[in-house]
Amino acid sequence: MTQVPSAEAAIPFTVTGDDTAAAVGSGSLPVLGTPRLLAWCEAATCAALDPLLGPGETSVGTRIQLEHLAPSTVGQQVEVTARLAYVDGRLRRFSVAARNLGPEGPGALVGSGEITRVVVDADRFLARISG
Repeated sequence: MTQVPSAEAAIPFTVTGDDTAAAVGSGSLPVLGTPRLLAWCEAATCAALDPLLGPGETSVGTRIQLEHLAPSTVGQQVEVTARLAYVDGRLRRFSVAARNLGPEGPGALVGSGEITRVVVDADRFLARISG
């Protein structure tokens, strides 16, 4: 196991009608849909990892474990954080969390989990799948 470098990101999002379960096809309610929460968590892992990538490198998601624990309504601000927790070769595992934001700062935990990404050479990756 390689020593884990410090890498983290926090990104605020505001829930819109396009982010709801009804809009993304994951239910009928006008609250933050799990697929959108997942996309936001992945965006936070990319933001945390990007500064550590070398020229021509990118990362691809390979494993996701996410619990959606509380609702967020349209207009609600949600802060999503990602922290690099484990490194092994090209593998990077992140702890992710999302919290509703209120006037006093972070509030209810909306979701938490782990996302694994693998660092790849972008050109080689694309050449392999286009051939």
